[in-house]
Amino acid sequence: MARNKFNVDEELEAEFDITHLKRIMVFVKPYQKPIYITLFVILLANVATMVGPYLTKVVIDTAIPQKDMTLLGWLGVAFVASVIVTGLCMWYRIGAITRIGQDILKDMRFSIFEHLQKLPFAYFDSRPHGKILIRVVNYINTLSDLLSNGLINLISDILSVVVTLAFMFAIDVKMTLYSLILIPVLFVIVMVIKNAQRRAYQQLSNKQSNLNAYIHESIAGIKVTQSFSRETENHEIFTEVSDAYRESWMKAVKIQFLLWPGVQNIAVITTCLIYFVGIKGLGVEVSTGTLVAFVGYVGNFWNPVINIGNFYNSLITATAYLERIFETMDVEPDIIDAPNARQMPTIKGNVRFDNVYFRYEEGKNILKGISFDVKAGESIALVGPTGAGKTTVINLLSRFYDINEGEISVDGENIAEVKLRSLREQMGVMLQDTFIFSGTILENIRYGKLDATEEEVIAAAKVVRAHDFISALKDGYHAEVKERGSTLSAGQRQLISFARALLADPKILILDEATSSIDTQTEMLLQEGLEKLLEGRTSFIIAHRLSTIKNSSRIFYIDNGRIQESGSHDELMAKKGYYYQLYQSQFDMLQAL
Repeated sequence: MARNKFNVDEELEAEFDITHLKRIMVFVKPYQKPIYITLFVILLANVATMVGPYLTKVVIDTAIPQKDMTLLGWLGVAFVASVIVTGLCMWYRIGAITRIGQDILKDMRFSIFEHLQKLPFAYFDSRPHGKILIRVVNYINTLSDLLSNGLINLISDILSVVVTLAFMFAIDVKMTLYSLILIPVLFVIVMVIKNAQRRAYQQLSNKQSNLNAYIHESIAGIKVTQSFSRETENHEIFTEVSDAYRESWMKAVKIQFLLWPGVQNIAVITTCLIYFVGIKGLGVEVSTGTLVAFVGYVGNFWNPVINIGNFYNSLITATAYLERIFETMDVEPDIIDAPNARQMPTIKGNVRFDNVYFRYEEGKNILKGISFDVKAGESIALVGPTGAGKTTVINLLSRFYDINEGEISVDGENIAEVKLRSLREQMGVMLQDTFIFSGTILENIRYGKLDATEEEVIAAAKVVRAHDFISALKDGYHAEVKERGSTLSAGQRQLISFARALLADPKILILDEATSSIDTQTEMLLQEGLEKLLEGRTSFIIAHRLSTIKNSSRIFYIDNGRIQESGSHDELMAKKGYYYQLYQSQFDMLQAL
């Protein structure tokens, strides 16, 4: 059986952290005015609701014994009015709460998405994308209960309890005290269960995250799964992960069921106690109207108490998810603008690495004092064995990572001292794994320049030899492509990325194995377009197919974190050093084929 690596849970916080709730108030604050209006309406509804039992008391104790039909009529009018006011207030409350809750969720979702856009590559490389996705979508959606039906309803229920108690104390103090005698019992029940309940929901959020991550990975790798006929093994892992989620869910529900029967039983016992006190007396003189009113008030008292308990349940669930959401939002971007960062002037293309050291892990330098100068318009090819540091060089130039020692400058400007956006907007990066967004081909090419006209898009595609295959499609440039361009060949996807880069017109262009998936015939067609793409701009090219870099201005052979030799193709071939050996081995391999 395949190994299940999706049973590893994320670390949990040991104690309930109230700061999570304080932090969510940042998103609530912009909606203070509509919240206050809603709370006033809720208070009005609570008062109107409490009038009913009091009117019943007056009817039984006064209007009926005195046979006062006028009073009875006015009491009926008051009762109808209270029902109408309650109904209107509840109608407003439902709409307002839903609208405010969804607006807050929208702001939270936008905030975490915006934050994710700033996080370093290392964050995404070290976490399954499914676990990131669930935080942005599922966890925030789960908070809907807390925000749409929770916080405002909690205040509503608290107001309801306060108003109810005010009416109860106003009618009879001793009866009210008897009604509250079992509150300490409820408090003890909640305190006993709360820690177990929180741990259960934390585990549930972990298992849900694991399940989501596995489903996401399985869908992304479905072609590999079917190619190797691993459906049965994947089904076994899915069953294991799914069963773990089910068990966590059932455990959380069982703990919840321990609490609510206790609350409801206390409400029933309190009602019986009121009847007993009313009938037996126990030193309390109670009229029939007062007894009936108190029974009504007890129901009005315990219903919001039960709702508050339900809110606590939602709160425990939500804080487990908030813990994960804020954990993501607390990850600081590694690459940020310096306090006094300035705009990067229009780039000419001069690049300098001055004694640059870089390491991903402490004590393991990937680059070891690399230095070089590149003049504007030069094309630099980076070659060497896998893991030598070629991709690290272009990652540092694009400032996807910050160096540990030394300095990188563009046109004499230290790239660590200029605004990141102003630097990257003038650079273009094309990777081996070309990403195509869902949408039309036109939209994908226009991603390089969002305000480009269709004519400009077509012109760029013609230069890089993408126009012919695009025109042959049923809808041409308006053909819809699926996520990651799954309906296109690898070569077609890379041609689109070439057109996208040309349209963006970067001053510095980086090609990281950008021609690796283009067949020899397509590569021949592309050479003229590639020359147009590189013309007039500084370029850095990483390529294992050495035929694509023969015309580069200079070639850097990098190994063991250092530039071992550099020069033009002809110069390096004449040296018969590292590059010569690499070129000859590739040539001999092609000859053998």
